[in-house]
Amino acid sequence: MWGGGAARALPRALRRRRAAAALPGAAGGLRGIVQDFNRKRQLKSSSTLPVSLTEMKSNMFTVKRPFSTSHSSVDSKEMKKFQLLAHKWWDEEGEYAALHSMNDIRVPFIRDTLLSMSSNYHLGNPLSGIKILDVGCGGGLLSEPLGRLGASVTGIDPVEDNIRTADRHKSFDPVLAKRIQYKSSSLEEIVEESMETFDVIVASEVVEHVADLETFIKCCSQVLKPEGSLFITTINKTKLSYVLGIVVAEKIMGIVPEGTHEWEKFVPPEELERLLESNGFSVKTVNGMLYNPLSGSWSWTESTSLNYAVHAVKSGARAQSHATDTPTETDIDQRSATAGTAATVPDSTV
Repeated sequence: MWGGGAARALPRALRRRRAAAALPGAAGGLRGIVQDFNRKRQLKSSSTLPVSLTEMKSNMFTVKRPFSTSHSSVDSKEMKKFQLLAHKWWDEEGEYAALHSMNDIRVPFIRDTLLSMSSNYHLGNPLSGIKILDVGCGGGLLSEPLGRLGASVTGIDPVEDNIRTADRHKSFDPVLAKRIQYKSSSLEEIVEESMETFDVIVASEVVEHVADLETFIKCCSQVLKPEGSLFITTINKTKLSYVLGIVVAEKIMGIVPEGTHEWEKFVPPEELERLLESNGFSVKTVNGMLYNPLSGSWSWTESTSLNYAVHAVKSGARAQSHATDTPTETDIDQRSATAGTAATVPDSTV
C-alpha cells in the first residue's frame, strides 16, 4: 500500500511538512515524486530498481505463484511483522494512519455497492441482516464501521495480539460488542465450519501479504454464499508501485516501516481477475485508488497502476458448473466501461 502508514510518532502537521519537503513542488503530484526519486537514487545505491522495465513487464505476467503444498495462505514472516505493531492499530497518527483514512472511500464503496444490489434498506442500519467476513481484520479498523452500518461482522486474523486489540477496542461500544465477533484464525481454518456462510467477504490490504493467493481465493469462494460479494483492495505490481510503494514510502520518506511490503508479492489486477474468474467469481468492478501523503487522504482514480479495489460476485448455484469459462472480450469491455461508477455514489450515511 502506497502510504500504508504514517511516520511514527510525528504529528500530522509535521508529517505533511516533511512530505512537502520530500516531494518537490508539493502539489506536483506523481510526476514530482518520480523526478525527485531519480535525483535521490544517485545518492542511495540501495534504492536502484532491481530489473529493467521490459523485464518487469515480462515477469509480471509470466511468473506464476507457487501453489503451497501445505495449502495455507498464511506467511509466517508477515505475521511476525504485524505482531510487532499489534498495539498500534488505533493510533490514527501512527503506522496505520493511511488505513484509517482509507475508510473514507472503502466503507462507502462497500456500502453503496451492496445497497445497489438489494431492494431492502434499513434506515440508520443499511447493512442490517448482512453477514460479513473481514479477512485479515487486524485491529478491527474496517470491521467496526461495517458493524456500525448494521452488519453482523466476523473478523479473523492469524495474529492473536491483533485480535486482542480488536476485542478490547470494540468493548468500548456495547452495540459493536454485539454485532462483531473476532477470532484468531486463518481463512483456511474456518472453511470446514463456515461453508457458504457469509453474504460478503472483505479482504482489504491483505492479498499482497498472503503466501498462496490461489488457495486464498479458493477458500473465499468456499465460505461465501452463492451470489455473495467479495471486496478486495491491494497494490498493483508495476514499476510505479515499486518506486512509490517501496523506494519512496519505505526507504526515502519512511512513511511505513522498511520491509512492510515485498514488491514480488504485489498483485496485478489481470492476475487477480484471472484467479477470481477461474474460481467461480464474476468481476464486476475494478477501481484505481490514490493516496496523497500531503493531505493524508485517499481518492478514486481511473489508473490502477498503484492501489486498486475489486468487487466480484460468486456465481449462483446453477452457474457454478461453468465457473472455469473464460470471460469474453465483450464482458471485459463492459466491465471496464462501468468501472468506477460505484465509487462515485455520494457518501451520505457514514
